Amino acid sequence: MPVNRNALIRYRTIDNCLQNRLRKWTLEDLIEACSAALYNMEGIDKGVSRRSVQADIEMMRSNKLGYEAPIIVIDRKYYTYADKHYSITNSPINQQDLQVLSEVSGLLQQFKAFNHFTDLREMVSKLEDKIYSQKTHSLPVVEFEKNDHLKGLEHIEVIRKAIVAEKTLSITYRSFKARDASSFCFSGYLLKEYRNRWFVLGVRHGQAGQLLTLALDRMEKIEEHQEAYQENKVVDLSTFFNDVIGVTKNTGQRDCEVVFWIDNANAPYLITKPLHHTQKMLGEENGGKIFRIKVVLNFELERELLGFGAKIKVLRPRILVKQLKGHLKKALERYAN
Repeated sequence: MPVNRNALIRYRTIDNCLQNRLRKWTLEDLIEACSAALYNMEGIDKGVSRRSVQADIEMMRSNKLGYEAPIIVIDRKYYTYADKHYSITNSPINQQDLQVLSEVSGLLQQFKAFNHFTDLREMVSKLEDKIYSQKTHSLPVVEFEKNDHLKGLEHIEVIRKAIVAEKTLSITYRSFKARDASSFCFSGYLLKEYRNRWFVLGVRHGQAGQLLTLALDRMEKIEEHQEAYQENKVVDLSTFFNDVIGVTKNTGQRDCEVVFWIDNANAPYLITKPLHHTQKMLGEENGGKIFRIKVVLNFELERELLGFGAKIKVLRPRILVKQLKGHLKKALERYAN
């Protein structure tokens, strides 16, 4: 049964509400939550009718979508799940979906060996594990990193389509530092993921082609705009992030040589999983190993290096050493009291 996007948003919102057992949910509360979700995600401000939410609850209770959600009413007023561990996101896959997944997995298997399709390997592993666990009714044997509460994922398809079609977007955005949101026209060029967060690289209209990297989870509203799209004439997107750890980089910013020492106990972690593709080991010294990477200096690099704590020592450049010393000094002062 085909389900439209707005209905899926309402189902997910109701599900999130009923999982929250710290408060009681009346039908009016669910209506308000669904209306807020549709406004935040789709810009729909006409609200949701009582009849729609009642129909959504019955649909979730039924087997039409495979949910069979155990939604009950307490004191003839408050909605909740009879099973406190239930969520529609944990619903088992039905036989029809399982057959489709098996066919898709078989198709993707044919491409796994090709270098051009390296990124498919994780996807195929996920599919195979899901299919296996459903068929055998056993626990999954592969666990991938995920964040079910990640915001902004609903914007990915809108932005992707706009980039492909070269359409301008109107974005209402509030950074972590800003007190209020601002709205502006934006031409996007590239979607990028870093540590389970999604970003889009592009230009804000009226800022003379200055590149911006916007976090999708800070977007409050996004929609197409009739203003002319500004083509990318600034950077080569295929190489722009080659010298970056993370996503923070300004146009014209150059990489530099970062040299650091790490103790022998932790060096194997860097050998098996380098910080950057430019990483090289320069030698051994004082019970540790010395490495070099060539990257842009940014916030993500500092956070990566600071994550090793006392196990690492940055040797150069001096500006980075000074910056890290300042962070460590502040951290030590916080523990002084």
